[in-house]
Amino acid sequence: MSGPKILLVIGGGIAAYKSCELVRLIRKAGGDVTCVLTEGGQQFVTPMALAALSENKVYTSLFDLKDEVEMGHIQLSRQADLVVVCPATADLLAKMTAGIADDLATTLILATDKPVIAVPAMNVRMWEHSATQRNADWLRQAGVTVMEPDEGAMACGEFGPGRLPEPPVILQAIAEALDLDIDLPELAAPAPQLAAPAPSAYADDSADEDEYDEEDSSSSGSGLGSLLNAIIPRSTESRGAEDEERDFDESEFEEPDFDESEFQETEFKPDFGGPLLAKKGGAAAAPPTDREAINHTVARQDERAAPQPMPGDIAHADHGAALSADPLYGQAIFDENPEHRPLYGKHVLVTAGPTREPIDPVRYIANRSSGKQGFAIAAMAAAAGARVTLVAGPVHLPTPVGVDRIDVETAEDMAEEVRNALPADAAFMVAAVADWKSRHVAAEKMKKRGSAPPALILAENPDILAAVAAGRKRPQLLIGFAAETENVVENAKSKRKRKGADWIIANNVSGAEGESVMGGDLNQVHIVTPGGVESLVEMPKEEVARELVRRAAEALATPGDASA
Repeated sequence: MSGPKILLVIGGGIAAYKSCELVRLIRKAGGDVTCVLTEGGQQFVTPMALAALSENKVYTSLFDLKDEVEMGHIQLSRQADLVVVCPATADLLAKMTAGIADDLATTLILATDKPVIAVPAMNVRMWEHSATQRNADWLRQAGVTVMEPDEGAMACGEFGPGRLPEPPVILQAIAEALDLDIDLPELAAPAPQLAAPAPSAYADDSADEDEYDEEDSSSSGSGLGSLLNAIIPRSTESRGAEDEERDFDESEFEEPDFDESEFQETEFKPDFGGPLLAKKGGAAAAPPTDREAINHTVARQDERAAPQPMPGDIAHADHGAALSADPLYGQAIFDENPEHRPLYGKHVLVTAGPTREPIDPVRYIANRSSGKQGFAIAAMAAAAGARVTLVAGPVHLPTPVGVDRIDVETAEDMAEEVRNALPADAAFMVAAVADWKSRHVAAEKMKKRGSAPPALILAENPDILAAVAAGRKRPQLLIGFAAETENVVENAKSKRKRKGADWIIANNVSGAEGESVMGGDLNQVHIVTPGGVESLVEMPKEEVARELVRRAAEALATPGDASA
């Protein structure tokens, strides 16, 4: 990269600190950088730092008479080969779209006739907002190169797209815009730490010889050593290395007597009586606890088999009815017939149950979700041939057959396990994730002090559904769930658009405990898709799961129709 002039507009965001590294990389590659710092950008980086790195004057004000006399803002925008807006905040993108020129930065962007690269950096919600997406699309249509932000943890504590790309990535985009061939800087690996050499007999001998040499030189030479030797006589005769070696050779050593009976070989016997160690959430799947999931024989292709009876069990007479009513009952997991197993070869991710957000070691924030609907969907997806990953909150339900289960407790735990489980072909986000958590978790149980109750300061939990929808590993079919108490369908429609989901399955959870859908065995849902709303009659949650899995399989089987 030799000689191109870059006009770098630095917006007001925490990511502005990375602009210093970008300036350094451009200069190292041979480019010339002139920085324009907005008023907000000056809150994060200083003109002095940028001037030192760029070796050019930094411009901050549109109405600086001295700057205008030396170089007008129009000329400043025209002499550059490329204009880079980094970081491009939501405010800057909106002003660029609307053509607003109310400061030096926006005036230069509007006045330039050179290519422009915008590098967005903002909160995930701001980036995903429809207004920001509309502005980014409009700028792209107008010829501005709008880079995609990185995805990851942000300074505000949220996770998702919105992070500023790393400076080497931005440098690559600059080189591509100017059609230049440069060598991108690589992250230097930490230098290996060399182990100190092991001490050896030779090293000890040489050290001893050095000591003796020093003594000899001090006694025979001049300086402080000779002066001390003259004043303080030695009490022992000076000895050299040869004297020590001679004494060592002449010394006699007696070998100690060993009683061989004291060293009898004993057989090692390991102790298997200790407790089994387990880590919460580490197991791929919990063992089945219902009897029909134990001792189950695999059916052959030409027949179906019911579970073998356990000792002491009473024979069930309804196995034949179950076989005739459920065409998937007893199917082998390796059955590839698409009519029998329409989700064969697919990966389905399901979240289920509530989350618990601790307040202190005893108390937590939670809800009444039982996890039954999510577990039923996981079971039906597995029966339809899918490889199912079930991320479950704290519930007391047996693991469905053929399902990989991961237990979590908090919303952050669930968000992490969902990220680890992706990619997936379809995702049913059924879990009732707590919207809020306590910002400060007490280390000890909070006590009543006889005065006002302690203040509980809440913080927002990560939005798992929105993060999956905006992520690079977004499933082909993303289904969210909405538990509402009023305006069920209207709220579900709004949630589908706001979260970016393909479908929203909404239900009314109002009612007292025991009467509500939450914790019960029946459910009545509304399926909200881009094509409209379809309301199902009230039915057992297993039947709701069967219907949803059937529709999902049909959507996945139709190319380009997963979100219909």
